Amino acid sequence: MFYKFAAVLTTLLAIYIYRSGRAVFYHVLTVPDLPKGYFAGGDYMDHCAVIKDEKDNRLNHCEHMLFWDHLDKEDHVTNRFLLLSCDPGRREWNPIMGPMNDPDPFGYLWIYSTETGSLSPVSLADYPEGHDFHPLGFDVYPSKAGAPSNLFLVNHARENSTIEQFVLDPAQPTVATHVRTLTSSYFVAPNSVALTSPTSFYLTNEHLMTYRLPRPFGSILSTIETIGGPPLTWVAHVTVLPDSSIEHKFAALGIAFANGVTLSRDGLQLAVASSSLAKVHFYRRDPLTNDLTPDRDLIVPFSPDNVMYDDDGTLIVAGHPHFPSLVAVVESKPGAKAPSWAISIRPAGADEDGESEGQKKSRSKKAGYDSRAPLSASAIAPASSTDEIETVFQSDGSVYGPASTGLIDSRTGIFYLTGMYEDPEAQTSK
Repeated sequence: MFYKFAAVLTTLLAIYIYRSGRAVFYHVLTVPDLPKGYFAGGDYMDHCAVIKDEKDNRLNHCEHMLFWDHLDKEDHVTNRFLLLSCDPGRREWNPIMGPMNDPDPFGYLWIYSTETGSLSPVSLADYPEGHDFHPLGFDVYPSKAGAPSNLFLVNHARENSTIEQFVLDPAQPTVATHVRTLTSSYFVAPNSVALTSPTSFYLTNEHLMTYRLPRPFGSILSTIETIGGPPLTWVAHVTVLPDSSIEHKFAALGIAFANGVTLSRDGLQLAVASSSLAKVHFYRRDPLTNDLTPDRDLIVPFSPDNVMYDDDGTLIVAGHPHFPSLVAVVESKPGAKAPSWAISIRPAGADEDGESEGQKKSRSKKAGYDSRAPLSASAIAPASSTDEIETVFQSDGSVYGPASTGLIDSRTGIFYLTGMYEDPEAQTSK
């Protein structure tokens, strides 16, 4: 009996090491030798600036950001705003990874003009009285020819996690009008949203076991799931029906800590961050059915948080190189700082299309990549035969703390970065 138990345990340990060993070694057991600050566009001290709420200092703990584009009738961008979801109370209220001490402080939406540099809080019109607002991931539909835009946002309220729907009007860009609250037993730990139409979206569920479970199981099981990386989370496709009910369909199962999600500009590819395994999963999307087919997986040099496609099809990924340092920041330990890293991922060049798979693998193994960064991604993540990785920004936490979302405005070349436990919260680099 003992030998059978030992054999089963050994098998399970071998599977765990095979699946999660690299991620645990590099992102839990090893402190990365990152610089104070590095920006691919030049000296970070000259090229990077912080966006601040000069009046009340409420722009902090921002998990997610994205562009709200205003289009003309020909779909050309006439104006571009940056929207940010921020929750200053995140250190005291995080139902997914803890703690759950104080749900009362409200979070905020912010809007930043990429044209003028003006920053304003977004007021919530018609928001239900007594309903908490702890925003996380969200997505907004572009405004075409002055039409209002639908915005769907993950809200970690005290009783349960919900999806909130708002309408943004270009005529009043600093006001978000609440439309409805979506609830479902499938919304266990929703994280990120990627719209497929004005009333439908992909939604990641990042954990199966959360701090909402009875103590002490919530904290223990959530931590085990985060570090252990069992394939317990998923991507769903949600459609809001005319009667305000929802149609929920599982689109991708068996993901370890499904975090950020984003849809390519052409709507044909979905990227999903797997934080526990330090990977980005790519799926091919059928626009008619919203079904997903696995395409490829890419190992990245940190635990990815959010993923965002830019106008040119480049994927920007931001995340956390060292999990224990992030935990120390969350727990507000004296002197704690958490490193940050952001990369760009581009498909391999067109001139390589004629190569065989063997030639691509041979070339990628011989050639170094990401050679300009002080700590190259190649020191942690193996080269890919399908994609090219380049560091955009990295810091040991001295310049900028735990990065959660990175964006590049392809029109101007400006890079934006948010940190989920950073104060002040947003940074621009150009």
